[in-house]
Amino acid sequence: MHLRGLGRLRRCCDAGRSLLPLPLRRSSSPSSSARPNQASSGTALTAEEEAAVERIKSSLFKARKGSVEDLVRCLGAECSEIRLTNGVADSLLRRFGDDWKSALGFFQWAQSRGDGYAHTPDACGRMVDLLGKMRQIDRMWDLLSEMHCRGLVTVDAVAKSIRRLAAARRWKDAIVLFDQLEDMGLDRNTETMNVLLDALCKEKKVELAREVFIVLSPHIAPDAYTFNIFVHGWCSVRRIDEAMWTIEEMKKKGFPPTVITYTAVLEAYCKQRKFRRAYDLLDSMSSQGCHPNVITYTMIMTSLVKCERFEEALSVSDRMRSSGCEPDTLFYNSLINLLGKAGHLFEASQVFRLEMPRNGVPRNLVTYNTMISILCQYGRDDDALDLLKEMEAQSCKPDLHTYQPLLRLFLSRRGRGDAVDHLLSELVNKSGLGLDLDTYTLLIHGLCRVGETEWAYRLYDQMVGSEIVPRHKTCELLLSETQRQNMEAYVERIQNDIIAFGLSP
Repeated sequence: MHLRGLGRLRRCCDAGRSLLPLPLRRSSSPSSSARPNQASSGTALTAEEEAAVERIKSSLFKARKGSVEDLVRCLGAECSEIRLTNGVADSLLRRFGDDWKSALGFFQWAQSRGDGYAHTPDACGRMVDLLGKMRQIDRMWDLLSEMHCRGLVTVDAVAKSIRRLAAARRWKDAIVLFDQLEDMGLDRNTETMNVLLDALCKEKKVELAREVFIVLSPHIAPDAYTFNIFVHGWCSVRRIDEAMWTIEEMKKKGFPPTVITYTAVLEAYCKQRKFRRAYDLLDSMSSQGCHPNVITYTMIMTSLVKCERFEEALSVSDRMRSSGCEPDTLFYNSLINLLGKAGHLFEASQVFRLEMPRNGVPRNLVTYNTMISILCQYGRDDDALDLLKEMEAQSCKPDLHTYQPLLRLFLSRRGRGDAVDHLLSELVNKSGLGLDLDTYTLLIHGLCRVGETEWAYRLYDQMVGSEIVPRHKTCELLLSETQRQNMEAYVERIQNDIIAFGLSP
């Protein structure tokens, strides 16, 4: 079954360049060379692997201003004797952050070596996702075609591609990719249909998703998740009446709505600040035997916090406890955030230090990030840094969100460049993270505010060299600072970049 009935939909979608049909597969299953040659990426790197990672990163950094082909040639000249493993590849692909050019240069070089190494489907999926995230859609499609020829395409890789196409507003291309699934050895079934519908609905193209569903539903049976996708979709575009109509349709098809279904509607009411209706629906759910869960209560509590209705939010916490619903990590993360924003730092610390361990609820990365962020808001940098050390002792690996509030705090104070430098070194070398657009923006803006224009420009140069397109406000700020300090060479470069990136007002 092909989606011939979607021809009208494809013509009305603004999709940019049309995707070319995928080539026929050369084999029905991955060749022996495509099998993993090392343990999974969860295994810690050996000293030899870590040295290989650092050497490859160093070579890529030297050639960062060149093209992808230049990066491949540079690695071929300087790193040909390095023994590649899946651990090395997975580690590098994680550390590149949003630097898609370095990631692709490494990926292509590793694939072309001919020494028995071959990328795993997971590594290919990660690369596909990064290219899609950075709007390198044509390159993403080329890589997907290459994976197809090697028998490495998975449902996960296709799901990532469809989501990235939808996010790039290439609705037609997302539909075309779904239409070609059988050519790639995958099924057009309920699971893959839901991926397409979910991607469209998440990008608020709910009416288009509905039209696609009407074409597909005679051939592919929907399930409860299909209807939940539409309930969430209608709620996301503030059309709660259609969401309630979908719930009735769901019931007629023999799928009783669950707490997940109703929570989507509750969230929509909360976003519109219709809390009275949310409370009425809560009562209605309970009367139907569909009891709210911890996720439901957490969502309502978080929504009230966003409206700065702190006391009411705490009352929802009390209502949840009295209903016998047990708190979980997500609930406590929200409660800590609520208490911090309400000015109750001591109580937030008590929940973190005493209540969670007493109730046997584990802390996770978000728990630590939330507590660190609150401590930074109150200027408690020593306590925040102690928590960062505690994370290491608890084998809880920090991410960029862990470091950002600390960087923001130190950047707000003149004379703390050493602390910023130390954190950056730890972020890259100890935690193995790569800077993304948000972190570059935070650093450049913060450094400009404290007069570290030279340092800010070096980071800007590194970002642009990694082909991460800066935001317009970043270019304008840095241009203003370099002009004020008569840094003529920098001024000319930034002005050229503004034109090259199409950032002119």
